[in-house]
Amino acid sequence: MTNNVKFIQVAVCGAHMTGLPLNGQLTSLGGTFLEETTTAPAYKLYQLNGFTPARPGLIRVVDGGAAIALEVWQLPIENYGTFVSGVPAPLGFGTLTLADGRTVNGFMCEHYATLNAVDISHLGGWRHYLKEVA
Repeated sequence: MTNNVKFIQVAVCGAHMTGLPLNGQLTSLGGTFLEETTTAPAYKLYQLNGFTPARPGLIRVVDGGAAIALEVWQLPIENYGTFVSGVPAPLGFGTLTLADGRTVNGFMCEHYATLNAVDISHLGGWRHYLKEVA
């Protein structure tokens, strides 16, 4: 019998990363880690208000963007809808451009949620932010 499971790549840049509080949501759905990389330098990362556990919001910008560290995971396609449907607003999914030019589905944030949030783009990623506030 052949394995016909199809996969989709998913980029995560916050609480779903390896060892962080929401990573189990990926692994429980059959997600497997592929790589650490960064976005193209066209994004901003914000520490969002009102989330437990704490989460960042990633938005694409025209000017003043940075490369943001993230992880790429592989998720069975039949579990993708379950994963995405559990993501609360203002977070959602969109197409991210990685540093090497590839595109992948990943977490994005609605712009309005960043208006009262702290811009942490200069730190280069969520793990760096967590080290700063620890």
